[in-house]
Amino acid sequence: MPPLATELVPIARIKIPNPRSRNQHVFQEIVDSIAKVGLKRPVTVSRRANGRTFDLVCGQGRIEALRALGQTLIPAIVLDAPVSDCMVKSLVENVARRRHSHMELLADIAALKLRGYDVQQIATKTGLSAEYVGGIARLLENGEQRLVNGVERGTIPLTVAVDIAAAKRSDVQAILQNAYESGALRGRKLIAAKRLVESRLRKGKSSTPTSRGGEKMTVAGLVRTYERDAERKRHLIREVHNSDEQLAVLAHILKTLLADPGFVAVLNSEGLSSLPSCLAARIKAEVDAYANQ
Repeated sequence: MPPLATELVPIARIKIPNPRSRNQHVFQEIVDSIAKVGLKRPVTVSRRANGRTFDLVCGQGRIEALRALGQTLIPAIVLDAPVSDCMVKSLVENVARRRHSHMELLADIAALKLRGYDVQQIATKTGLSAEYVGGIARLLENGEQRLVNGVERGTIPLTVAVDIAAAKRSDVQAILQNAYESGALRGRKLIAAKRLVESRLRKGKSSTPTSRGGEKMTVAGLVRTYERDAERKRHLIREVHNSDEQLAVLAHILKTLLADPGFVAVLNSEGLSSLPSCLAARIKAEVDAYANQ
């Protein structure tokens, strides 16, 4: 396909149908870059029915940078498409950009959802995974407003907010968000704590997240619950390792004894020639490993 032709369009005739606020530091970087090396890419616009004005599809930052530099014309790829199609294209390009704020991503996916696109369609159009888009959709639909506010303030990453929003109850979301923002639980610990609380609720131990003493759970109580569960699992792992070591010793002893024909004859005479399957398999594995050395 040949490259699309560009034309110089008066900046004053370009309307921005989906304006967004700009990080001033990032905006200044755009201005400085254009001032030094010029505009690297044209903007994309759609010609209105009157033929004289245009709707912006992509390139708000470049338009504002050129305006700040005192320019009145900008190179543009001009499309002839309905406003609704251009709006969707603009939203999709914003979502697909490598650098965007979390709130921009939330706002654009919300806008696409409102226009009737489902999770799979948004994922296909933007190149994001369906799982990620679905998580953001859940955050917008099920997440407590304070979660979205936390993303906006920058106190909680979007990915963490999406994970927390998977806990559908607002009281659970609030505890988990407080635990993250206070630094008490982060990363895998936070996800493990979420599973613990949800497991308690599913099993019907209480109608609200509670500590062992039956009181309403706080962040400190959630941390204690997580630490007790982590210690219980560490204890189980130690027991498994101990059992495995004991089984290895027993298998080695029996392998040595079963190599003695006299011992085998005694076992046969007493009707004790069979072994538990796990021991028999362990002994066979040791014998095979020795034979292959």
